Amino acid sequence: MSELFWLSDAHMARLEPYFPKSHGKPRVDDRRVLSGIIFINRNGLRWRDAPKEYGPHKTLYNRWKRWSEKGIFAQIMAGLAAAHGEEKTVMVDATYLKAHRTATNMGVKKGGRGRLIGRTKGGMNTKLHAACDSQSQPLNLFVTAGQVSDYIGARALLSSLPNVEWLLGDRGYDADWFREALKNKGIRACIPGRSSRAKAVRYDKRRYKRRNRIEIMFGRLKDWRRVATRYDRCPNVFLSAIALAATVIYWL
Repeated sequence: MSELFWLSDAHMARLEPYFPKSHGKPRVDDRRVLSGIIFINRNGLRWRDAPKEYGPHKTLYNRWKRWSEKGIFAQIMAGLAAAHGEEKTVMVDATYLKAHRTATNMGVKKGGRGRLIGRTKGGMNTKLHAACDSQSQPLNLFVTAGQVSDYIGARALLSSLPNVEWLLGDRGYDADWFREALKNKGIRACIPGRSSRAKAVRYDKRRYKRRNRIEIMFGRLKDWRRVATRYDRCPNVFLSAIALAATVIYWL
């Protein structure tokens, strides 16, 4: 088993402002519980296999489920990422995350929404859409079903883009409306044109090579086993796993 993970005092100081207030009975030791949640997600363990040093596995799971459904982990990442300070370049891209059979129940709960899992050439997948800064640090993350196009992701990411000079994206983001929307925001597009275009699109090839930084970000996120493989049926819980990984890797 991997070495146990423990949040430091400095980590807790950054995280605590985003914790929900405790009502009634005080919460169990936040540091111990959150360290256990991180350990489980990083190593892809079942909750029942949590090391005893983190306390009862039911306590870990209940905290994880409750805070995930409230969007606490996503709020933590968004809050910490808001202080990114990027002024020059952002990158957008999407990647597939394989859905395990335990997550592929495509039913919809009464009054709820779908699982955000779709069939692609590679099987049943969820698609992670992301924007990152020039240092590979994630700024915005959200998930869709696997078959959803990059166009949909681009539209959703557009409103949250910071005021920067350049946006780097691959051919999946080559759309006239997207280029025009970026221009209206004062952002220059570095996106190669699709081969189907009648007229070739000029772009800065040297600058475009820097787009590998978002690929590096995806690779680091996928080092966390509960991110690389989706075990959670609830999309909010799965997004929480991704946001938690992004927070620990890049923002603590």
